[in-house]
Amino acid sequence: MADGDNKSANMLAQETAQLEEQLQGWGEVILAGDRVVRWEKPWFPGVLMGGTTMLFLMIYYLDPSVLTGLSCAVMLLCLADYLVPTLAPRVFGSNKWTTEQQQRFHEICGNLVKTQRRTVGWWKRLCALKEEKPKMYFASVISSLLAVAWIGQQVHNLFLTYLIVSFLLLLPGMNQHGVITKYASMAKREINKLLKQKEKKNE
Repeated sequence: MADGDNKSANMLAQETAQLEEQLQGWGEVILAGDRVVRWEKPWFPGVLMGGTTMLFLMIYYLDPSVLTGLSCAVMLLCLADYLVPTLAPRVFGSNKWTTEQQQRFHEICGNLVKTQRRTVGWWKRLCALKEEKPKMYFASVISSLLAVAWIGQQVHNLFLTYLIVSFLLLLPGMNQHGVITKYASMAKREINKLLKQKEKKNE
């Protein structure tokens, strides 16, 4: 068991080091983005929501076709991949890279690798469920897709995408400042109260 844990830890460290090397040119930008999504300043959530809202309003106003939108998105990604590693050191100053920043960059890369592993793990569990319990697999997948299809039919696609993107951008900050824990605890208390009231009525 210990050998397996050591092997997994070594693989995690190796994958993290590889990702750090691949994203080294994006280091300053990633750290700046990390500070924003973790709400290091109280006005950062407003900046996130304002920027996201402006972007989606522009998409709504221009109303591009799927092919045009996809082409523009890929073009912007290619430009960023070319320009960011070149311009970032000049904008942020490569001589300002500190040990604390390097440690935070290492943590971010480690979290990305762990997220990738969790995603692969969920996919493997889904495939295993398909092999072991095909009826449960098809029932759960079809019911989930029907629910998603119904939601997509009720809510405008662009607005639904805006809500999802906004939630994902605000999620790290909410987690960092304990917002999720706070409201999860409140919901848990309310559920416990309802269960206790139901038990008293049954008695």
